[in-house]
Amino acid sequence: MLTSGERAPEFTLPDAAGKDRSLTELLSSGALVLYFYPADFTPGCTRQACLLRDLHGEIERAGLRVVGISPQSPQSHAKFQAKYNLPFVLLSDQHKTVIKMYGVNGPLGIGVRRASYLIDAGRHIRDVVLADFMIGRHEDFVRKAILLRAAHPQ
Repeated sequence: MLTSGERAPEFTLPDAAGKDRSLTELLSSGALVLYFYPADFTPGCTRQACLLRDLHGEIERAGLRVVGISPQSPQSHAKFQAKYNLPFVLLSDQHKTVIKMYGVNGPLGIGVRRASYLIDAGRHIRDVVLADFMIGRHEDFVRKAILLRAAHPQ
């Protein structure tokens, strides 16, 4: 798993509409919370996504964006976004290329670890959390990212 201080690897993945999105493009308007999750529509991942949806106003006011990555198809992401009114980008990593680059592949290559990275506009990782089954740790991470951005907006 990548750590604070490392440079976030560049990638390009399709979003829910099938449009290719690069990390550089996603960072063009500032820092972001890049979160990895196991699967659309599972209880933990739905709870996590809805938490981010509910915090989205605060996240945006802090000058942050949210981007989620999981191995489901763009079509699955589109249905997940529509069902839960998710206002942020979901990217499809069906071959787990980016999941592996960021070191969040599950044990023995099965599944995906629930992890989040705070990445600044220069592609530097400022903070990271591995939450797995502890959704509360993910919420704490996002709230800390909001406070950090408020204190240091660059």
